[in-house]
Amino acid sequence: MNLDIGCTRLLIGKCGEQHLLRNQAAYLLATAWHETGHTMQPIHERGAVSYFYKYEPGTSIGRRLGNVNKGDGYLFRGRGFVQITGRRNYTFSSAKLGADFVGNPELVLNPDHAADIIVLGMKSGWFTGKKLGDYVTLQQSLFIPARRIINGTDCASLIAGYAVGYDAALKAIGYGG
Repeated sequence: MNLDIGCTRLLIGKCGEQHLLRNQAAYLLATAWHETGHTMQPIHERGAVSYFYKYEPGTSIGRRLGNVNKGDGYLFRGRGFVQITGRRNYTFSSAKLGADFVGNPELVLNPDHAADIIVLGMKSGWFTGKKLGDYVTLQQSLFIPARRIINGTDCASLIAGYAVGYDAALKAIGYGG
């Protein structure tokens, strides 16, 4: 895996600041690689405004995401390295990082903010309640079930394969050694 694509080095640095193990950093990078369409740049969820109607208040998804105002579905569409979605997630991330993501959702596309969200979120279980330490430790690298940190088991084997490659690349540069 190429560690010089997009914001990969920024993510590695943030992983180091949070004392992530090499295999944890590898899984985080694999997740970012997958979620950003292999760009390693913060992105926004694509689609016509009508695509985001499923996130509007009054829908089951919209209620779960904490969307309360008409237009919240599109306003709080997925952004970042892991595409946080919904007013509730933007409010939570704002409180944790001290940035006004609710007032200015585009701030989530700032690489520093997006990196903090993915690193702290995966480390602490912000997204689904599952965290890196539940699956990836000094003793084990359960990369396939680790997908539950972000999104159930969607593409779990594919991302696990990326993580193996990132683990080797991080080992080669001495991360965590």
